[in-house]
Amino acid sequence: METNKVYLGDCIDIMRGLPKCSVDLVFADPPFNIGLKYDNYNDNKSYEEYYKWSEKWIDETYRVLKQTGSIYIAIGDEFAAEIKAILKKIGFHFRNWIIWYYTFGQNQRKKFSRAHTHILYFTKDKENYIFNDKEIRVLSVRQIIRDKRANPLGKIPDDVWQFSRVCGTFKERIGNHPCQMPEGLLERIIKTSSNINDIVLDPFGGTGTTAAVAKKLKRKYITTEISERYFDVINKRLNGQIAEVKRNKEEKREVESLTLF
Repeated sequence: METNKVYLGDCIDIMRGLPKCSVDLVFADPPFNIGLKYDNYNDNKSYEEYYKWSEKWIDETYRVLKQTGSIYIAIGDEFAAEIKAILKKIGFHFRNWIIWYYTFGQNQRKKFSRAHTHILYFTKDKENYIFNDKEIRVLSVRQIIRDKRANPLGKIPDDVWQFSRVCGTFKERIGNHPCQMPEGLLERIIKTSSNINDIVLDPFGGTGTTAAVAKKLKRKYITTEISERYFDVINKRLNGQIAEVKRNKEEKREVESLTLF
């Protein structure tokens, strides 16, 4: 098994080629089956087809995860309950149903604006798994009010996480992928459920946020991506090429703005 690599192809086929019990952490942000425009993936499957496909790829994550491994799956409202049921059916153990509140919603006309994504956190073993609480503690109210009972290290975050979506105007934004994940969110997950040199698997590479953060945190990564276009984006991001292009564009805009005066 080659790590620190982006694999081009179908995630199920690629995971079938990975050894059993070889991965420490899985983060997956699969297509939500709500008709979004991806490069070459049909995001509008029938209910039965999407359910069976979800069973197949989640079953492969169970096979490749070590006994102490964890899985986090980001999913929308439409199939969150089904994905949870599949995880339990396959043999994973429930830890948290996390709500990622992304601070400003997607405007709707005939219902409340959506401002969250579900993140289902499960472990392969019920008792023995990695959870580095000291790596992810945050400031508590007791610390703020100087309560003597406060833990000086802070508290473990609640199960509602507030991270902004990566919008088109953000410096972190890469390309025009519809579902780029924020680095801060992946940093919390990777710090919590893996250690240095552990292997982090992302079956749906997208813009490569999981791999980029894993690399920064000195973890090994395996990322799969079915789209040649996004496969190229991920590799450029990991090699620092996208950051260089963005810097050049910003410098060009600054020069152009100066010439107007």
